[in-house]
This record gives sequence, structure tokens and C-alpha cells, in this order.
Amino acid sequence: MFALSRFGLSRFGLSRFALSRFALPRLNAYTFPIMTLRPFHLAFPVDDLAAARSFYCGVLGCSEGRSASKWIDFNFHGHQITAHLAEQASQDAGANAVDSKSVPIPHFGIVLTMAEWEETAKRLKAQELDFIIEPTVRFKGRPGEQATMFFRDPAGNALELKAMANDGQLFQS
Repeated sequence: MFALSRFGLSRFGLSRFALSRFALPRLNAYTFPIMTLRPFHLAFPVDDLAAARSFYCGVLGCSEGRSASKWIDFNFHGHQITAHLAEQASQDAGANAVDSKSVPIPHFGIVLTMAEWEETAKRLKAQELDFIIEPTVRFKGRPGEQATMFFRDPAGNALELKAMANDGQLFQS
């Protein structure tokens, strides 16, 4: 019987069958529950909208959404990120050592498929992008093995693009 049956869910009209292994899949560290992810929104500061537009559209390949005199929306792999014009762009809080690399804080990014990551790494290297951490594989042969790269946009915001060797290990320790 699924563990939630202990919580008295029958009072909510859920039968023993609804809680059985036929109705609810058993999950482990190697599987994800079936879900539909909703796009996230992230707003971040930039000190030059034209440079942000050039970088996010021209270098990263984002499409531009709505914009105004002080902000631009970008489609970042199906997610909405918004560059806002600000007097002080980047709030660099330092870095943490991860697998002998200095990872910038804060940073944001996306988890790509391995094929997408490899194509993107090749394209960004060809554009001679200045990487904080060159495209590399971390945690080789261990849980959480991933391909990763870090770089900054023109305003100094740090981005990470990564791909997991096994997507089911994204949250595994």
C-alpha cells in the first residue's frame, strides 16, 4: 500500500484502490514523477539594454518578447527571463569551490539535454565567448555527473548551462 494511506486520505474520498500501486507509481531516486512543468520567470538587472539584447538574442539564441524603455522579456528555453535596466547591474557575492572549480554566486541557467548542451558549447566556443568555467564534465562516474559551463552576460550576471549524464540523477545526492 502506498505510504499516503497512513494519513487518513479516505476521509477525502480516496479509496484504497486510488492509493494502490496501480493508481500511484512507486518512485525512487532514479525516476521523476510525471508532471507538467510550468515556465519560470526570472528578472535580473542589466546596465545596458542594447548589450543585453545582443547577448541574449545574438549569442544565446533567445527570442525577444515584450519590451519597454527599461526592460526586455526573453524566451530562455521556454522560460521568461526579463532584463531590467538598473544603475547597479551585477550583485556578485563571490564564489564557492565545487569539484575544484570556482562557481560564481549568484547564477542562473538551464538544464539542457546532452545533445543540446554539446551543440551549444560548440557554438559558444566558436563565438569565442569568455567562459568563467570552460565547458567540462563534473563528477565523472559519480551520481550527478554533468556537463557544465559558466559565463557572464555583458552586465556581469553569471549563467550556467548544464546537462545531466542521467536526468534521473538531477536531485540525487
